[in-house]
Order: sequence, then C-alpha cells, then structure tokens
Amino acid sequence: MPRILEVIRDRHSARGSFDPGCPVTKPELKLILEAAQWAPTPSNMQNFEIVIVDDKTQLEALGKIPAEMSEDFLRENYAQLSFSEAELSIKKTGMLASTFPPAWTNPEAWSPDSDATSQLTFLGVSVRETPLLLVVLYDGNKRAPGSEGDPLGHMGLGCVLENMWLISESLGIGFHVLTVFSDGPVEKQVKSVLHVAPHMKIAFACSLGHPLDPPASYVRVRRDLEDFVHHNQFGRKDIMWKTQRPRNGRGVAG
Repeated sequence: MPRILEVIRDRHSARGSFDPGCPVTKPELKLILEAAQWAPTPSNMQNFEIVIVDDKTQLEALGKIPAEMSEDFLRENYAQLSFSEAELSIKKTGMLASTFPPAWTNPEAWSPDSDATSQLTFLGVSVRETPLLLVVLYDGNKRAPGSEGDPLGHMGLGCVLENMWLISESLGIGFHVLTVFSDGPVEKQVKSVLHVAPHMKIAFACSLGHPLDPPASYVRVRRDLEDFVHHNQFGRKDIMWKTQRPRNGRGVAG
C-alpha cells in the first residue's frame, strides 16, 4: 500500500489533552505550515492566513470566551450517534457516543443551567492544555473568478486543513479541528483577542500537540466502495471492488 494511503487511513482526531511539557518543535511546525502553503486553492488565490497562538496568556484569553451549547445541535448530534461498536459497524457512518461528554449524548436530560452543561460553555474546554493553536482565516476578497458565493474557495480551505492534518499524522503529532471558533458570537470575540482584520473570517482552528495518553482504540468505519461508487450513471453498480473491511484504529475521526 502506498505510504500516503496509510497516513490517510491512520489520520484521526486527538481529543485528549496534550502534554504542555512536550511542545511541537519549530521544525515540525514549519513542515505543517509548508503543507498548508502547498495546498491547492482555486486559481491559486491562496485565500487564507494562519495565526499561530502559543502564548499562554493568549490561550487563556481564548479559553475564557463563552461558547454556548445549542440544544438544536445536541439533538442533531444525538441523531447520528451509535451507542455500541456493533451498531457503528452496521451503520458505517457517524460516531460513538462514548467519544463525547455525557452532557452531549442525552438531549432529554440536557439543561443550560446544569453543572455538566456549564462546564462545556467556554472555549477553555477546547483549548485546555493545548500548547499550540492554529487559527485559519478566510479572505473573501480573494474569491476565485466566476465563483459566486465562493464554493471553490471553501474547497481550498478544506485542502489546507487536510494537508496540515496529514503531515501532522505522519509526524506523530495530535491534531484536533475546532469548528466552534467560526461560530458567529465566538468568532467575533476570537477576532478581537487576536486583532484580526474586520474583512477576514475564521474558517476553523486546530489544536496541535503530543497527546498525554496513548490513543484509545475504537472501531473506525467507512462505507464500502460499492456503497458510494457508481459506473457511468447514478445507481449503476456493475463495477465492484472487494472492499477491505474497517479495522480497529486509533481514535474516531470524521
């Protein structure tokens, strides 16, 4: 198997705490940023900027930003969860409930005033013990030609994310995407802390570091090739590959 495919298969979200005493080195960070540098973007517009946050004071300031939990989000998240590895293996999509905090897995018991929920309403939960945070900004002024709404530009941001994630995986560095940073009220306060120009938007943030604990082993699932590959026309399945069944892997990643 080509090495790149091995890295793609092993890529996972590092949801545990990172070791503050073992930071990402400057050579490692440079490789991750070079991976972003060479990501494909529409018309080579390179429509992104990256803010490195490794100052403890800045990280603490970001950690104090409130990020209210939406009951709608919890209900939608709950609908795609599996509550056993057997159920997940049958579904082939979604994630295990055990990978989320208990307050996220029972919307009927959720209350905005509960202690469990209040612990989840600050970015500190996302950036705790994170020695390094990368905040990726989107420059809408660099829209690709003929791309109303800039869907191509958003695809480019996805390529930036994937490149950084894969090189981090190959280096043995934990990587976790934090989409909450782009939430409207949260984004406004993050931009204020980081002095981000008004016309820039936050695409996503990612925390990086060396995990304190070894990655847990979970069943990782993907649909079989024959479940989503069509030949010449939608619904035609006359080309089949014998799909390698999901294997136990590190973490559970999207």
